[in-house]
Amino acid sequence: MKKYQNRSPEEVIKMVTIEIIERAIKLGKKKNRSVYISKTSGGKGVEVTALNPKTEEGRANLEQFFKTIRRHYTFYGLGKPEEKDAINWRVLNAPTWRRILLFLQLVRSSTMKGTPSKIKFFRKMGVHIGKNTEIMQGVWLDHFRPELIFIGDNTLMGAFSRVTVHAYEGHGRFRYGLVEIGNNCTIGAGTGMGVIRIGDNVRTLPGTTLSPYLIKVKDGAVIGWNPPHVQYPDEEK
Repeated sequence: MKKYQNRSPEEVIKMVTIEIIERAIKLGKKKNRSVYISKTSGGKGVEVTALNPKTEEGRANLEQFFKTIRRHYTFYGLGKPEEKDAINWRVLNAPTWRRILLFLQLVRSSTMKGTPSKIKFFRKMGVHIGKNTEIMQGVWLDHFRPELIFIGDNTLMGAFSRVTVHAYEGHGRFRYGLVEIGNNCTIGAGTGMGVIRIGDNVRTLPGTTLSPYLIKVKDGAVIGWNPPHVQYPDEEK
């Protein structure tokens, strides 16, 4: 979306979080349920009504809340799926029209080959992509919040690699955050990653899973190198 373009990762996650807070306040009132947001994956949260940007007190609390902007946030208190007053976490994230649009765009992108037109298509979805970057066929970029994905210049995303910006933890609890991939990186085919910051000149070998999440990969790192023991025919006994 255009409003996220030419903004820093910190600005974007702040904007996204405020949008979700506003939806949480609205849906919480409708369902008579208290919704909370936490700066950590399991820490104590703040009730979203205290961060209402439409009130003077809420704006002051919101400013204090974002005094230090985190790379990930967790919402909880949405209730179990069977509960009548439960809030669906997908509905909390974005309105129906945008969820449908992004899903259709994701399906379309999965069939596109690694051409410049595919880069343009992902940018329209909201993904931030640098110059001379290539995205191969079958790459899955999370449609939950594509604007939280930042890919640098001269980087290759290998075929069937996967980038996820959110994780649903059950019982109405989910977290989301930024994925940043630096410049001059080679993401090997089939690599999977969640919320993470990858430095420049990083290479992942095919099939690598970057875990645990919420970590940083240093510049120049090569990930996935763990050679198995190989026994040659003349070594057999």
